Amino acid sequence: MRIGVPREIKTHEYRVGLTPAAARELVHRGHEVVVETGAGDGIGMPDAAYLAVGTQIAGTAAEVFTAAELVVKVKEPQPSEFALLREGQILFTYLHLAPDRAQAQALLRSGCIAIAYETVTDARGGLPLLAPMSEVAGRMSIQVGAHCLEKEQGGAGVLLGGVPGVLPASVTILGGGVVGTNAAKMATGMGARVVVLDKSLLRLAQLDDLFAGRIRTVYATLDAIEKHVREADLVVGAVLVPGAAAPRLVSRDLVADMRKGSVVVDVAIDQGGCFATARPTSHAAPTYVEEGVVHYCVTNMPGAVARTSAFALNNATLPYVLALADKGLAGALALDPHLRAGLNIHRGRVTHAAVARDLGLDFVPAEDVVP
Repeated sequence: MRIGVPREIKTHEYRVGLTPAAARELVHRGHEVVVETGAGDGIGMPDAAYLAVGTQIAGTAAEVFTAAELVVKVKEPQPSEFALLREGQILFTYLHLAPDRAQAQALLRSGCIAIAYETVTDARGGLPLLAPMSEVAGRMSIQVGAHCLEKEQGGAGVLLGGVPGVLPASVTILGGGVVGTNAAKMATGMGARVVVLDKSLLRLAQLDDLFAGRIRTVYATLDAIEKHVREADLVVGAVLVPGAAAPRLVSRDLVADMRKGSVVVDVAIDQGGCFATARPTSHAAPTYVEEGVVHYCVTNMPGAVARTSAFALNNATLPYVLALADKGLAGALALDPHLRAGLNIHRGRVTHAAVARDLGLDFVPAEDVVP
């Protein structure tokens, strides 16, 4: 199979769909890999590193898309890339379609076959291709939140860990999944007072065991959310409904009730955000102030630590890329129902129930379009 890796063009996105080590695995199995020039520069992997493992270098994204049967990216295609997609071409990347009607319609019009990293599942009910970036984003949420609490960033001038004689900051984390767990690890490590809210009693019990009493776990009722959001210096939105738009847990009125200079980091912004006041931002302009609260809502947070993120992502995605290349689309999806769960768009039809529901589009089960 011919696999193409274009350079990412989203604002301040430096990750790459395939590292040279991953590309080497494909070449070793007899596949052709075409990488756009400069695609790996952001993680310290120049064209020479790709040439050394047998890949081809293309001068433009158009050349990559034209050559490729399978396009491997990191972020969703940008508007300038929509026209480069073609009928029957496989696109494997993060898509986050539920809050993005324009992208969904463009993919439908193209006739491509789009498999989303974020909806591929595993036998344990997890999301193995979302997990590594959720780990990164969860840890970053505390790092950037602590920075935003500084006075020069518009924050209240609070040190996350406090000092002897002065209380540390209060951190509220909405959601106890991968993002929330990693946020709690960072926040407790920095000395903050941490509360994690979740609707799963089992998950709360697991977190209580994991942190051995160093955090408070709270069942996520409306009253509990309101209380702990109001009291927090930093609130991390870490909720996820696979494939679907994030639930809006925090109203504008509740944000307005927060202390002035407190901070919101909405990691769920890729799926629309869980704060009513959240709107997508970029690494070029990551924050804004709404209702007196600093908001950090960058849609590609892991792109800021591109080298760590790219290698972590490739570790997770490579087995699926190899399966698609070795077995072809039909073979790979037939053999692996968890990869089939990643199929969002197939030749003009929506094949993921949550995406179809949130966008108000017709749904066709993946099993009906791929034997």
